[in-house]
Amino acid sequence: MKHSRKSFFILGILCFCLSDSQVFAEQNKTRDVLDTQTKIQANAVHSQQNIDQLDDASRKILREYRTVMRESESIKAYNQQLKRLVDSQQQLLANLKKQLDGINVTEREIVPFLLRMMDTLENFVALDLPFLKEERATRIKQLRALMSDADASLAEKYRRLMEAYLIETDYGNNLENTQGQLSKEDPRTVEFLRLGRLELYYLSLDGKQAGRWDRHAKSWQVLGSETIPAIQQGIRVARKQMAPQLLDLPVSGG
Repeated sequence: MKHSRKSFFILGILCFCLSDSQVFAEQNKTRDVLDTQTKIQANAVHSQQNIDQLDDASRKILREYRTVMRESESIKAYNQQLKRLVDSQQQLLANLKKQLDGINVTEREIVPFLLRMMDTLENFVALDLPFLKEERATRIKQLRALMSDADASLAEKYRRLMEAYLIETDYGNNLENTQGQLSKEDPRTVEFLRLGRLELYYLSLDGKQAGRWDRHAKSWQVLGSETIPAIQQGIRVARKQMAPQLLDLPVSGG
């Protein structure tokens, strides 16, 4: 009986030992499974991170690609605009060259024309009524100097010449009163009354003598005292001291 109890006790120990071994084995299996799952999860996280990184990289590459494409389109549009600008500039240069080629011909034609206009103006002033003689003579002298000035452009010469013509034209359309020396031979200061370019009269400052310029004789003709009131009236009209009205004055051929 004692032997049987020992055997049973040993068998119990063995069973207990076997049970512990199985438990340990199961525990090891569980740990292995957990480790495996942990590794799998870690690998999954790592893989997802790699995927996320690849996705971020892809989006970055896509953004960079789109940026490059936009820049490429902008550069293309700029180059097209630049080409149009260059073409336009080349056309402009061609036109300017054509114009420059014609400048010499233009100058050869215009310069003589301006000089003829200058001669005509000077002769006209010389033959005209002798009013504002110093002012008009100075203008002619300045124009002559301008025509000989190599630094002055043709446009400036033409402009100044046309201004002189316009001034002379205006003289024919107004009634004017001035004071000045009667002539070199008669240095008296008198009142002049000019009716456009039709007639030129004078009246002495004391109001006792009047005269009219004789175009044919190119000298002053003394008028009768009966003309003095009309000349005085004309002077007041020219000074805007009275309203314009009909003047009873002698004229050429009258």
